[in-house]
Amino acid sequence: MIADLLTELTDTHRSWGFGLCFLHLRNVKGYPWNHKRVYRIYCELELNLRIKPRRRLKRDRPDALVVPDAPNVTWSMDFMADRLGDGRAFRLLNVLDDFNREGLGIEVDFSLPAERVIVCAAQANR
Repeated sequence: MIADLLTELTDTHRSWGFGLCFLHLRNVKGYPWNHKRVYRIYCELELNLRIKPRRRLKRDRPDALVVPDAPNVTWSMDFMADRLGDGRAFRLLNVLDDFNREGLGIEVDFSLPAERVIVCAAQANR
């Protein structure tokens, strides 16, 4: 009887998995069977839904990195962090020239607010 009801449900509702079928039998039809019994018969009938593989996104190749032609054309800024022996953390802000990879400025402190970052970048500009 359970097998007939399950095959009828899965034929009429193709996208329903076990959960929806069991809830329909229990709540709508009013049958008292527990989920373990219904699931055992559901698996024996091989009514499991096919798991669809995820589609992978096709991504364009990124543009090649542009190499600057002269110094002071483009810069890179990078934050680094470390800890002292007593456990206090400190941060470093490095400003580098991309043409010759020269370090234009290094700012070290326990905290680097945005204003200090802007000042450090402006000083490296000179």
